[in-house]
Amino acid sequence: MIPTLIVAWIVFIIVWKVLKATISNALTLAAILVLLNIGFGITPQDIWHQIMKYAQTLSQVQIGK
Repeated sequence: MIPTLIVAWIVFIIVWKVLKATISNALTLAAILVLLNIGFGITPQDIWHQIMKYAQTLSQVQIGK
């Protein structure tokens, strides 16, 4: 019984740390997107379009080699 509780506690702690890091990263990214939108008028769609453009460029470079 006690080893089961110890393992459950360890799993809980690991899940908690992962969840905490995920939420922290999501809030940071949201804050950056809001600041870019307010400060420079850059929308999330603009950012996504640029990411896709870079991905396409990288794939073309790899094909060219």
